[in-house]
Amino acid sequence: MSSKKLGEWSATAICGNDITSSCLYVSALAIVAAGQYAWIALLLVAAVLYLFRKIYGEVVGALPLNGGAYNVLLNTTTKSNASIAACLTILSYMATAVISSSEAMHYLHHIFPHFNVNIATFLLLVLFLGLTIQGISESAVVALIIFIFHLTTMMLLIGSCIYFVSNNGLSILVNNFHLPTKNGSILTAIFFGFSAAMLGISGFESSSNFVEEQKRGVFAKTLRNMWVAVSILNPLIAFLVICIIPVSAVESHQNSFLSYVGTLTGGKWLSTIISINAVSVLSGAVLTSFVGVNGLIKRMTLDRILPNYFLKENKRGSTYRILILFFLLCCSVLLVTRGELGPLAAVYALSFLTVMASFAIGNILLKLRRSRLPRPENARPGAVIIALFAIMLALYGTVQAKPQYLLTFLQYFIPSVLIILAMLMRNDIMHFIINVMQSLSKGYKKYTVVRQRELNQNLKKLYEQNFVFFSKGDDIATLNKVMMYLHENEVTNRIKIVTVLDKATHPDPKFLTDFDTLDRAYPDVDMEYVTIIGEFTPELVEKLSNDWNIPKNFMFISSPGEKFSYRVDELGGVRLIL
Repeated sequence: MSSKKLGEWSATAICGNDITSSCLYVSALAIVAAGQYAWIALLLVAAVLYLFRKIYGEVVGALPLNGGAYNVLLNTTTKSNASIAACLTILSYMATAVISSSEAMHYLHHIFPHFNVNIATFLLLVLFLGLTIQGISESAVVALIIFIFHLTTMMLLIGSCIYFVSNNGLSILVNNFHLPTKNGSILTAIFFGFSAAMLGISGFESSSNFVEEQKRGVFAKTLRNMWVAVSILNPLIAFLVICIIPVSAVESHQNSFLSYVGTLTGGKWLSTIISINAVSVLSGAVLTSFVGVNGLIKRMTLDRILPNYFLKENKRGSTYRILILFFLLCCSVLLVTRGELGPLAAVYALSFLTVMASFAIGNILLKLRRSRLPRPENARPGAVIIALFAIMLALYGTVQAKPQYLLTFLQYFIPSVLIILAMLMRNDIMHFIINVMQSLSKGYKKYTVVRQRELNQNLKKLYEQNFVFFSKGDDIATLNKVMMYLHENEVTNRIKIVTVLDKATHPDPKFLTDFDTLDRAYPDVDMEYVTIIGEFTPELVEKLSNDWNIPKNFMFISSPGEKFSYRVDELGGVRLIL
């Protein structure tokens, strides 16, 4: 993104292409699961999404920083919990990229049937890998053009469907409602349809991943616009479809479903337009995935969750190692699922729904632990609980419908979590390896001494990283909480406690006594107390970061109150820990 902040429609287009592209496949998935009651399931999804508008608005309004669920949990709970949310977000991005590229190629296959869809999907992923390595990210102007073309095409399809129904009557609708209810009862059908239809709001979290690039107040508008779009498009298309097609015929055409509907209602020309639109908007979602995951993994690497190896940049400033890793992971998903929509959608839904649940949990933690933090709106606690319960129901329904797809999800989630936890515990692991080497026989002494020296050097680099806590003259209990947080979440033996003072004031003698006491309580940590004359501003934070060579995401503050002059995002990534 450029330094110019995005307005309402540019920001809506970037995230809107992601969420509204789901209408190209979610109607078919919902009808396969719920039959003639799919449109009711999609209306229920819109109701749940309405609750999440407030949840997201409060959380991101209070912490307007990029990173989505990872950022929320990083500032309200432990680093390990935030890392799990990051794993889920990465998995969601992987599924987004693969399912969007696969669906795009299925729609292209509808126009040009003489190619292999899975090979074409692989080549499309290669294309976007190449583009992002070259430094080409989403263009707000291009995204807006694609978004307008997509909405226009969907309105054209809806108009064609209405015209078809007005000329041919409601006999197919009546026949569909006389069919036996899927899964035994209407409520059960709606339940499984609701679980499948939750895929239709995947992408709602996209706006939170680039909130720093948006003008103030725009984020809440993007949530509103996305909600309106999916609340109209998805239920309406599903209802019109069951007026036109027998429910039994939907499953066999679900890979390029709306093109098939366009052929029936408007002819080949409409089908071709829908296919072209599908290729463009779904490709936009693939690009969003590459750019989004690049920013998230880069943030995690800067937070020392992942090794600095991934920060290597090419001449265009692109972190190509992150992009290549993501591409390989996407290819493995494509290989495991063989490009089948069902397993892809299940992995997509499970990862996306857990990210949504993380946001709801983050909202609750924000209310409990960061109550003083200013926020533009407040979600009612009861509404948050209902929304979280709805997500848990959808997760249960997704697993219950196809239990075998849970294994595909876990094949990626469990290894990623284990790798992240190993990175968070790497100091303990290094100490353990050193102890093991010391216990080896003397015959391996030369080899073990060399390895021990290397491990000790790596440990020294980890512990030498300095951290900063900006104190307002806090008492010893507060500073002790800071030290406990550092011990549990970071690897360091150095911290600067910094107090910014007015020219006319001096450090409180009681505070200095408390500081000496705390310093003696943590003999392994080099604690330094620093006083600075001036005013606590973003410019001061930037200056100290440059002068001391300490990244701003290694600087901490307590939750600011209403009288604080700046928003959290203006401090450039300074973290809240109390």
